[in-house]
Amino acid sequence: MKKRLLAVLLTVVMVVALLSACTSPKDKKEVSGNAVSETQKEMTDITLNEVAHSIFYAPMYVAIEEGYFAEEGIELTLITGFGADKTMTAVLSGEADIGFMGSEASIYTYNEGANDYVVNFAQLTQRAGNFLVAREEMPDFSWDNLKGSTVLGGRKGGMPEMVFEYILKQNGIDPAADLEINQSIDFGSTAAAFSEGQGDFTIEFPCVK
Repeated sequence: MKKRLLAVLLTVVMVVALLSACTSPKDKKEVSGNAVSETQKEMTDITLNEVAHSIFYAPMYVAIEEGYFAEEGIELTLITGFGADKTMTAVLSGEADIGFMGSEASIYTYNEGANDYVVNFAQLTQRAGNFLVAREEMPDFSWDNLKGSTVLGGRKGGMPEMVFEYILKQNGIDPAADLEINQSIDFGSTAAAFSEGQGDFTIEFPCVK
C-alpha cells in the first residue's frame, strides 16, 4: 500500500514538473511583452486644436500635465489655431479630431449647408474670457469712454467681437454709430496690430507664454 501511494506521489510530482517546464523564460517574456503591447494599443491618439492659448483654459492644461487624459487612454496632441475659423478648418480637413472654440463656427458651417457638419458636444466655459485693453491706465473707466474711439474687435462674426457688441448695447452704446469697430484683423493678429499703433482699444484673451 505504501509503495503504491509513493508511486502515485512520484507520478504527480513528475507531471507538475513537466507542466512547469512547458513555459520557458523566453515564452514568459513574450507573454509579458504582448501584455504591454496590448496596453499601448489601448491608447487613442487625439489631436485637439484650440482657438487660443490662454490662461482662461488653465484647467485643460493642468489635466494634460497631470496625465489625466493618459489615464483615460487618450494620447492628446494640443495645437493652437489662433482663431475659430482656423480651428474649424483644421477639424473639417481632418487635421484635428476636436475643435476647442466658440459655438459660432459650427453654426456658420451648418448654415452654409455642409453635409459633414461638426457637432457641439460639451460646454467648457461659462463666461467669455475676453478683456478690453487700453493704451494707458484708466482708473475711472466708463463705457462712455469708448465713444468716438477705434476698437480692434477681431473677425466679424467671431465670438469675441459679438460678445463685445452685446456688452456695448447693454451699456447703452450703439456699436455702429458711437464708435468704430475694426473687424478686418483676425483675432489672432489683433494684439500685434495694437502694439504697432492701430486702434485705441483692443479685445484680447489673457495669454500663456
